[in-house]
Amino acid sequence: MPSPTTSKRVAMLTLGCARNEVDSEELAGRLDAGGWQLVDDEPDVIVVNTCGFVESAKKDSVDMLLAASDSGAKVVAVGCMAERYGAELADSLPEADAVLGFDHYDRLADRLDDVLAGRRVESHQPVDRRTLLPLTPVQRPKAAEDVQVPGHGWGPRVLRTRLADTPVAPLKIASGCDRRCSFCAIPSFRGAFVSRHPDEVVAEARWLAEQGVRELFLVSENSTSYAKDLPRELGGLENLLERLAQVVDRVRVSYLQPAETKPSLVKAIATTPNVAQYFDMSFQHSSEAVLRRMRRFGSTESFLGLIERIRDLAPRAGIRSNVIVGFPGETEADVAELERFLTGARLDAVGVFGYSDEDGTEAEGLPGKLDADTVAERVNRISNLVEELTAQRAEDRVGEEVVVLVETEEDDENDCVGRAAHQAPEVDGECVVADGGGLRAGDLVRCRVDAAEGVNLVVTALEVLPR
Repeated sequence: MPSPTTSKRVAMLTLGCARNEVDSEELAGRLDAGGWQLVDDEPDVIVVNTCGFVESAKKDSVDMLLAASDSGAKVVAVGCMAERYGAELADSLPEADAVLGFDHYDRLADRLDDVLAGRRVESHQPVDRRTLLPLTPVQRPKAAEDVQVPGHGWGPRVLRTRLADTPVAPLKIASGCDRRCSFCAIPSFRGAFVSRHPDEVVAEARWLAEQGVRELFLVSENSTSYAKDLPRELGGLENLLERLAQVVDRVRVSYLQPAETKPSLVKAIATTPNVAQYFDMSFQHSSEAVLRRMRRFGSTESFLGLIERIRDLAPRAGIRSNVIVGFPGETEADVAELERFLTGARLDAVGVFGYSDEDGTEAEGLPGKLDADTVAERVNRISNLVEELTAQRAEDRVGEEVVVLVETEEDDENDCVGRAAHQAPEVDGECVVADGGGLRAGDLVRCRVDAAEGVNLVVTALEVLPR
């Protein structure tokens, strides 16, 4: 083992989604407790929390691992790509000194000690993590005590170190997924769905509030499944939202499945004070034929009906989604149906993705594959429509008032940037507070919307709300 005087400096680099950001902060907490100093410069070891969701993310992960190796530091790969490919990644990327899966997370400080001392660390051997927990959800919480699930099982303590001094923080409420979408490999390496105990979630929320966080961004692979594996008396997501809303100024929910979104949850998000009127709906498409091949449920009419119910309760609610075009077997009629849905839905933000094969998924073997040029043309076609529709939706907000959470302080033009309730971090646009001198990151400010620039809003500060 390294001696107490040996330098143990570690840098954390994170790719991918907000769930990975939470995992990195858990790993930072474990490393800090294990005697490692978190640094930005001149580390002895660089831990790269990789993403393994789509081909472009895998390439970014490999590029970052190679760049980290060029620094001269030891390099350790963790995260989804490391979990998914393990020894295969290690064999193809000798620049990484270790490739560690989720099962190593509770002993990561020891593994980094080994790497720093030059001791060989066996590469992770992947398994289908859905097989590690019982099929029946209610049997999982107890069984999960013996399985490494990032962000779970901390008990009353908070095993986390913040890596960014921001007024918004992701908060994990569950891990894994029981859905079997034909295009998605995530359940195989993230595992079966497991909820965190609500008391544990609330305790972490209180800790984050003590760190200066004013907005909690609730993340999971499928938030609408929250508490299906917990005793009924603990309550569902609606009850958790009510508890969290008493801890911070704004609570935002992400990753909602339309087919599982109950009227009671719509009402809770739309009407609970301090809960953002924000609906991150995973529509993916609206053609029934395409959705069935995706092993999903819904249609243009059912999705428009859900949106109507949301706006009946909260007319100014933010609604965003992602869609996949070019799925195997998709026809021109299917694309036209998606266009009909998007035009009727008038969403605030839409991510448009072209289909690509994912290793080990059902869709990889489906007939009717479209050529790359056709997929690219449809991505461009839907993206242009989305750009027009979301810009119109933003224009509709001119003249109304919004509450903006300031995230960056004044620039050279005396402006600052933040987000309104209908805008999630990084993906949904932002609010530029014109002449926002004197405002601080973390301020909640009542503003008037003066103009729209695409999905972004230009606003004027009216009142700083009490902290």
